[in-house]
Amino acid sequence: MSVHEPDTGLRTRLIDTGVDLVAQEGAQALTLREIARRAGVSHGAPRRYFPTHLELLSAIARRGFEELARRTTAADGDGPVSPRARLTTLGRVYLEFALGNRGMYELMFRHDLLQSGHLGLRDTSLPLFGRLVELVGHARPDADARLVAGALWANLHGIAQLWGWGSLQLATGAEDFVPLLRSALDAHLGPEGE
Repeated sequence: MSVHEPDTGLRTRLIDTGVDLVAQEGAQALTLREIARRAGVSHGAPRRYFPTHLELLSAIARRGFEELARRTTAADGDGPVSPRARLTTLGRVYLEFALGNRGMYELMFRHDLLQSGHLGLRDTSLPLFGRLVELVGHARPDADARLVAGALWANLHGIAQLWGWGSLQLATGAEDFVPLLRSALDAHLGPEGE
């Protein structure tokens, strides 16, 4: 490796460290200094690979989108399963990811990261939404699939946030989020079986 070639191992280690840090302490802990400290490098080292804090956060968030995409792809079958059943599965996977990875989930949907376009973050996030739009289009061919999918996604995001805070359990008495997921699908797609 020449003096001018970047050390991709260190770049990966910085991202890995950020992924671990967000999992342990949440998005607010993701400072350049703390990531550098935990990676065992000088506080200026991340700047060689990520000129701005936003670029490092985008690289970490990209890992979250890649993991969510991997999970949804693994759970989503292309066989004879109905679009409604596939949407139920994808909604469950989405909520499980959100609730099991709260710091990463919060980071992934920061508007400044998504808007910035750093590191192709939208290229990782938009296909997930595209899959949702496609399935909604099959389940509700009479509707504007993009708008219905957006409303459904907002509903799922709200369930994830409120469930994570303990508010929905208190308000509804529900012991798990599955009945809320089904109600959200009914609200946006119509009752099952119609």
